[in-house]
Amino acid sequence: QVQLVESGGGLVQAGGSLRLSCAASGSTFSIRAMGWYRQAPGERRELVAAISNGGSTNYADSVKGRFTISRDNVKNTVYLQMNNLKPEDTAVYYCNAKVTLMDYWGKGTLVTVSS
Repeated sequence: QVQLVESGGGLVQAGGSLRLSCAASGSTFSIRAMGWYRQAPGERRELVAAISNGGSTNYADSVKGRFTISRDNVKNTVYLQMNNLKPEDTAVYYCNAKVTLMDYWGKGTLVTVSS
């Protein structure tokens, strides 16, 4: 079992920045990759960014150049630095951890970007 706890969401004006954190606990040795997804009202959950154990990253086209995912393997924590936020970034952001044949999810943290 892996437990994920997100933090760092909130209200920010367009053009501002936020940093999300996700702390993993439990069977963290089994995690192969971690990432952030988001879900806006009435929309499907979508991948924002992901990072593998080896440090390889991938991003949604909509956030490339603005968001950066990073990982502290000692602290079992993954971060999402979000810069130049736009109103369309407003969503609940969920942390994800992938283990063999299974995904774990955090409860989500709300990010609201005002125009």
